[in-house]
Amino acid sequence: MDNKFYVTTPIYYVNDKPHIGHAYTTVLADVLARYNRALGKDTFFLTGTDEHGQKVQNAAEKHGIPPQQHCDETVLRFQELWQRLGITCDRFIRTTQAEHKRVVAEVLQDLYDRGEIYKADYTGWYCVGDERFFTEKDLVDGKCPECGRDVTAITESNYFFRMSKYQDWLIDHIKTHPEFILPAFRANETLGFLKKPLADLCISRPKSRLSWGIELPFDKDYVTYVWFDALLNYVSGVGYRTDDGKFNRWWPASCELIGKDILTTHTVYWPTMLKAIGLPLPKTIFAHGWWLTGNQKMSKSLGNVVNPMDMVDKAGVDAFRYFLMAEMSLGNDANFTEETFINRYNSDLANDLGNLLSRVVKLTIRATGGTIPAIGALNDDDKELFAAVDTAVATMSSSLESYKLDQGIASVLNAVRAGNRYLEKCAPWTLAKNGETERLHTVLASAATAIFKVAVLLAPVMPEKMGELITALGGNASALPVITELAGHPGISGWQMSDVPPLFPRIVEEKAEEAPAAKENKKSAKAEKKTAPAPQAEIPGVITIDDFKRTELRTAKVLKAEKVEGADKLLKLEIEVGSETRQIVSGIAPWYAPADLVGKNIVIVANLQKAKIRGIESCGMLLAAKCGDTLALVMPDKDIPSGTLVG
Repeated sequence: MDNKFYVTTPIYYVNDKPHIGHAYTTVLADVLARYNRALGKDTFFLTGTDEHGQKVQNAAEKHGIPPQQHCDETVLRFQELWQRLGITCDRFIRTTQAEHKRVVAEVLQDLYDRGEIYKADYTGWYCVGDERFFTEKDLVDGKCPECGRDVTAITESNYFFRMSKYQDWLIDHIKTHPEFILPAFRANETLGFLKKPLADLCISRPKSRLSWGIELPFDKDYVTYVWFDALLNYVSGVGYRTDDGKFNRWWPASCELIGKDILTTHTVYWPTMLKAIGLPLPKTIFAHGWWLTGNQKMSKSLGNVVNPMDMVDKAGVDAFRYFLMAEMSLGNDANFTEETFINRYNSDLANDLGNLLSRVVKLTIRATGGTIPAIGALNDDDKELFAAVDTAVATMSSSLESYKLDQGIASVLNAVRAGNRYLEKCAPWTLAKNGETERLHTVLASAATAIFKVAVLLAPVMPEKMGELITALGGNASALPVITELAGHPGISGWQMSDVPPLFPRIVEEKAEEAPAAKENKKSAKAEKKTAPAPQAEIPGVITIDDFKRTELRTAKVLKAEKVEGADKLLKLEIEVGSETRQIVSGIAPWYAPADLVGKNIVIVANLQKAKIRGIESCGMLLAAKCGDTLALVMPDKDIPSGTLVG
């Protein structure tokens, strides 16, 4: 196992304030860095700002200030937000720093001296937004193929990097190093791009058109193309050409995180630059998806950009970090809505994790004055709980290796829900009432130990809240065990618990007050109703919206399934509905084997009156569609928390 981890984010343009896209990538890098530290690895985390180029110059001109002043003022927004979000970067690099500019100049001079850079006349279509040239055939409906903006025809002399000479080498490297570009379908995108002849890369801009950039060391009339400048931060930030010991320790990078919109620059420009310079390539370049609102990419021009601080103010920093990590499957797009945020917060954090902690703390204080007792002999229920926690430990470790962080978090939440089921099964309140002290102590200590291990697993995602949780258990949040050692951890008997306010207070959405005009309309409607003619006869089989609202449909997760003895068609299902566990008896045995159902998300009628079927209590009814001899359960087409309201 590689015992070092070097992670980077793209460096962000300082032409405007940071939005949720910036926040997501940076929180993701921070979480990966924290997890690797928790695995005992030496870790370095680099982020920063890209402060040269056309967009920055235009933004400065718009505000009537020099570009450097604009950078100095705008960078504070990023630094302040990163501090608020708990970002633990080892270095925040700015491309206007003298050290970085010197490294860029030295690299350019070396490449020029070795004939890797040459001067030529060029005619092409230029996109200011992407700061890139495109050929006529690249354009889509006469516009930039990347962002859809208008382009400008430009003819000028410029300097070019001989990128085309490395095309075959790059194709071979991608094919022989499947971990280089992840997810794999992004590698296929890059290979698709490389099917066409690769042009050389224009790496300069004449000062007559753009003055804000790093001056070419071999021609004072030009500045460096912003992407050639910016990409070099990944090596200049860890000591390239300034600190050989530091650079050799950290390079090559373990993981360079990017958004999918900058795939080509990072998987074509960057590796060919490194090859020409003579440096090894990063182990992995991971391209994540976009945050969408209503299936549209967040965009300032569309006015649908989410301000990270709005969500932080509503639910706290850690809840925001948790949502970002749990909601997006790395590599795919994800939708962000306030409703989705609140639903996941209330379900995962308030109902499941917060509720579990509160119950265990209060029961332990009542039973032992807060001292966590020793764990006695384990029965099957205890072993089942610890198996769920051990599975979470193993899954989280493997999820980090494969960059499937949401799956690791989901496994940890499964352990949390197993903890809530454990309390329901073991009923420590009944054990206390019956004087079964030894068993009561084992149950409380087992539940507390499970919570502690969950907190260690979630600490990189929610460092502040998990610190509070561990402190409430009586532990030291600054001295946590290595994640891989959690499975064999002896427990936390002897710790002294303390009661705490709810860790995650439930968010209750406020109903907006009705406008005066709306109230007046309701009054008029009531008046009209009094004088309205008698309603027409009801149509048979048609229901009103009020009729429908009486039916409560919710998602549920199948935990266990078994055949009902003596009944060919009946299955007994144990299901999870939010933080509640219940059972349903259903006649689906001819179509589904018990093993096929465990882990499935289904839809149930949650408020159906309880019934007894073959002497077994059934609490609810699952939904299924039947056509002829075929029956199919109604299931959500996406992973969604159990207990979510349907309708």
